[in-house]
Amino acid sequence: MDARGIIAGLRQGHAPSAEDLAWFARGLASGEVSDAQAGAFAMAVCLRGLGEGGRVALTRAMRDSGVVMEWDLPGPVLDKHSTGGIGDCVSLLLAPALAACGAYVPMISGRGLGHTGGTLDKLEAIPGLRAEVSTERLRKITRDVGCAIVAANVDIAPADRRLYAIRDVTGTVESIDLITASILSKKLAAGLEGLVLDVKVGSGAFMKTLAEAEALARALVSTAQGAGCMTRALITDMSQPLASAAGNALEIIEVMETLTGTSINIALWDLTAALGGELLALGGLAEDAEGGEGRIIGALRSGRAAEVFGEMVAALGGPLDFVERWPDRLPAAPVVREVAAAHDGYVTAIDGQALGLAVVDLGGGRHREGDRINPSVGLAEIAGIGEHVSPDLPLAMIHAATEADADRAEAAVRAAFTLGADEIEDPSLIHKRIG
Repeated sequence: MDARGIIAGLRQGHAPSAEDLAWFARGLASGEVSDAQAGAFAMAVCLRGLGEGGRVALTRAMRDSGVVMEWDLPGPVLDKHSTGGIGDCVSLLLAPALAACGAYVPMISGRGLGHTGGTLDKLEAIPGLRAEVSTERLRKITRDVGCAIVAANVDIAPADRRLYAIRDVTGTVESIDLITASILSKKLAAGLEGLVLDVKVGSGAFMKTLAEAEALARALVSTAQGAGCMTRALITDMSQPLASAAGNALEIIEVMETLTGTSINIALWDLTAALGGELLALGGLAEDAEGGEGRIIGALRSGRAAEVFGEMVAALGGPLDFVERWPDRLPAAPVVREVAAAHDGYVTAIDGQALGLAVVDLGGGRHREGDRINPSVGLAEIAGIGEHVSPDLPLAMIHAATEADADRAEAAVRAAFTLGADEIEDPSLIHKRIG
């Protein structure tokens, strides 16, 4: 076998065999496959596709390119994955809530990709915290705390580590086959017994239409189940930011306000409960999803989820007193500016992708692999669909490193909002359940 033959076959419309894909994944992990060949492979898959059998084979091949974890714990090993959006910090609420309910959550997460924020970048806005840990450290934190939100280390799906970075710079992020294999190879390498997928749809998601989102959700569910993991998916709204903030430290503030009950974000709360309910039912910790939702809400209300979050932060090198002192521990931007609406009206549409790119341009994301992130910058108090705004009621607050950065962001933010004379309803949070 050789990379050129596999790529040429794909280009001509011939689906590679499971053996071909296993060889290619090993070559990605070992370096035998070059960056140029990996980029050509990604483009060929993007244009030609792999089909359902090929998706399962590529997922298994990338999973098996490194360590596949095994567990011996007194509760089910569960996890969740979101396909990415703006202001989506649910993982930071859900992992500790699940742990508080008796599950174990080794959550292999990612960094920002394109216009969407990354869970690890958000978590590392906490001073001292480092999400890069060894496999043994992941095992210990998961066993002792109940959850660990960490990066895929060199042992976990190394083939995906190579391909993920190449997709971001070769315009091949949006292939259903590559998205599916990337997400599931890391998740399944963590030795999961149950997985719930949050597939986003709307202006701030990779999938802009319900048909696209449903196609991805069904591909993910069928592939995960084909690889042996019980899986369900929720298609959820991303026509506007999920939280009212977009930016790493700013989203941590919203998470902590919700965890501690000082200012609860209803959308974050409701989606955390819905996803957690599905997982607790999959893992046998609740009779059904509705009963599971009740348990997740109980963990949030009691403060137990906040306690577990604090234990995880400390285990990953963050402050021991973060839950008690989080307002003093997070970085703040030197420039804070209000973006006033040009006129009175109701927000009728939001270009979520434009808001995400505004955060990237502020320094809250990456234009190129290896770019340094400024954790303090972003947008806060973002107006939602259906909300009334005026020159006295801002569209958002910009948190920037410089006045010049704020100038550029102000124009981008104002252009991302559509205003109308008539009030409209806030869109439904959950569109469909699959699996």
